[in-house]
Amino acid sequence: MALDIAACIAASGTLIAEAGTGTGKTFAYLAPALIWGGKVVVSTGTKTLQDQLFRKDLPLLKKAIGAPLTTALLKGRANYVCHYHLERARSEGRLASRQDVGHLRSIVRFMQSTQTGDRAEVVDVPETATIWSQVTSTRDNCKGIECPNYRECFVMQARRQAQQADVVVVNHHLFFADLMLREEGVTDLLPTANTVIFDEAHQLPEIASLFFGRTTSTSQLLELARDTLGEGLMHARDALAWPQAVAPVERAARDLRLAFPQDVVRLNARQLPPSSALFPALDAAIAAMGELERVLAIHAERAEALEQCLRRTRDLIDRLSSWRDTHEPSTIRWVEAFSHSLQLHQTPLSIAETFSRARETHQSAWIFTSATLAVRDDFSLFCSQLGLDPAHARTWPSPFDYQSQALLYVPEALPDPLSAGYTEAVVRAALPVIRASGGRAFLLCTTLRAVRLAADVLRSALKQEELDFPLLAQGEGTRSDLLERFRTLGNAVLVGSQSFWEGVDVRGQALSLVIIDKLPFAPPDDPVLAARLEALAEMGGNPFMDYQLPSAVIALKQGAGRLIRDESDRGLLMICDPRLISKPYGRRIWQSLPPFRRTRRLDEAVGFFDTLASEREAT
Repeated sequence: MALDIAACIAASGTLIAEAGTGTGKTFAYLAPALIWGGKVVVSTGTKTLQDQLFRKDLPLLKKAIGAPLTTALLKGRANYVCHYHLERARSEGRLASRQDVGHLRSIVRFMQSTQTGDRAEVVDVPETATIWSQVTSTRDNCKGIECPNYRECFVMQARRQAQQADVVVVNHHLFFADLMLREEGVTDLLPTANTVIFDEAHQLPEIASLFFGRTTSTSQLLELARDTLGEGLMHARDALAWPQAVAPVERAARDLRLAFPQDVVRLNARQLPPSSALFPALDAAIAAMGELERVLAIHAERAEALEQCLRRTRDLIDRLSSWRDTHEPSTIRWVEAFSHSLQLHQTPLSIAETFSRARETHQSAWIFTSATLAVRDDFSLFCSQLGLDPAHARTWPSPFDYQSQALLYVPEALPDPLSAGYTEAVVRAALPVIRASGGRAFLLCTTLRAVRLAADVLRSALKQEELDFPLLAQGEGTRSDLLERFRTLGNAVLVGSQSFWEGVDVRGQALSLVIIDKLPFAPPDDPVLAARLEALAEMGGNPFMDYQLPSAVIALKQGAGRLIRDESDRGLLMICDPRLISKPYGRRIWQSLPPFRRTRRLDEAVGFFDTLASEREAT
């Protein structure tokens, strides 16, 4: 793999490299990139891998190769504490809770000693704490060179280091922000890169769609109102009653969300009836923003901060009006409502042409790698999504001995996955296997609703069976906290959804059983997926075989990849979905998985762990 990557770098070509778990793909791309030299940009799917690359893998390889290379870690601006907004949060004192007050004190203490301003280093403030939005900047509210703290700004320091470094480690979100929104990233990062490497490349199509599209949210309106109020009181307090000036925008944002009484909504704009409350609420929001624009235009010259609020107001008016009036067939307009906010999305039907055009403007070597890019060595879906040539794709299978290290178990007599009571049936089928494994299990579900139900049923069943296995469920702590507890406990059962299907590395005996409730087909009511499937059908394609099935296989391979992470790992993969056996496409799915031994018998599944226990006792 390293030799192929070296040849690709030498030719400034393109390589799509699927490498199974344990191949050593990180070293396979880093070693030739470091030896070849020039500017290298490595983009990862998660901040966890980003930190591992920068703090562990790169220093190790630099020492081994003896290369005097400089490296830099660059994250999105929301990851760095902003001096200006921190001071404003302290002085204004508008905090939502006593918890926020405590978190703010922790951040202030952190800022007295930090060299990077990276919020990941603030261990006693959770990632999800609401205080972060008040002490970090966004592209909209960053003051840039007008900021009084510009010289010590952590974002600018990180960018300067990235511009000067030989190797820069970023994440996919930041990469596309730099590609499409130049002011969000480092303008000199891509044009000077000799080599661009995407690890966890299977995430690219979804992330690229996000950045090549456009999203406008009620949260942006409320943030604008908050910032306008603060800057107005600071720079033009005598001009007018600022609370009354921003109140219509705040009310319009709340009314936009209330256009949908449901907790969660995902709808294509074409599904909205003409009588939908969204449209008058949207018109009212545009009108309220127009009035705020008029006020800001009068007073903007009094301070650059007010001028910036004016620019943001005009941009949001443009975004709202564009969503209201645009009906391009190449763009999917859809609405997503959460418990406290509403988002209006404009997503391109296809990003292949746009991404190809962006690549052509940068004559670099492009490496795309992941453990899950193909379906039985077929890269058609991934390549078609990004406009890549399948001729440049290769696969290197995992070196692990799955025949001796693992077993695939598909239980018999489970009901149809769409039937009522299916999740309860999954838990009943899984319980004897969990008992045999001594806990040490992941139960991966395809929906958050299934997570909640499975956790409740399993908690009751464990108590009834008097099995002392700690139960951890997604939503009862952060992902990192749950994983740390899972590793430490040694006999826990963790029930999780999508965020635990990938980017999770638990080696050794702590994880010996992975249970998957259903084949991970994307929900058919997803508005973007539905539009893309419709377009595929209109072009004469087969939406299920060409898109839905390959996508599900790639997601399933990610989930299955949690089990065997090391050459000494042993474990059982239990896929509960009977369609793996009963449907004609089932064969294509399991043949895309690593070469497990397979069984449908419960006694063989239980016996696997009995044998494992005996072997451990013998050693």
